[in-house]
Amino acid sequence: QLQLVESGGGLVQPGGSLRLSCAVSGFTLDSYNIGWFRQAPGKEREGVLCIPYRGWPTYYKDSVKGRFTISRDNAKNTVYLQMNSLNPEDTAVYYCAVAWDRPFVEICLLDVHRYDIWGQGTQVTVSS
Repeated sequence: QLQLVESGGGLVQPGGSLRLSCAVSGFTLDSYNIGWFRQAPGKEREGVLCIPYRGWPTYYKDSVKGRFTISRDNAKNTVYLQMNSLNPEDTAVYYCAVAWDRPFVEICLLDVHRYDIWGQGTQVTVSS
C-alpha cells in the first residue's frame, strides 16, 4: 500500500528549529521524486523543497534557501525536512508527496501538479 506519513510538527518560537519526517511505504525513495509542500490558512499550497530519485540536485523555494534542508535515509524509507531560523511566515500545514506517475525523472519540480500521492500533513506553528 502506497503511503506517506508526516510527523514532527508543532509549536516553535521565532528563530527556532524543527525537523519534519516523511515515512514512506509501498515504494522506494531511490525511484521517485519527493517534494515537501506547505499550505497556510487562506493560501494555495506551495512547493518548499524537493529531492529527485538520485538524491540530487535538490530544489528550494527562494524564501527558505539557507534555512531549510531536505535529506533522506533510503534504509529507513524516510525523507526529512530540517527547518532552521523559523519565522511566523513559515506557519502552515506541511505535506510530503511523491511523483508516483513519473519514476526516474532526473529533475524534481516544486509544482503540486507533478505529485500524485500525498501525506495527511503536519501542522507547524511559529509564534512567540
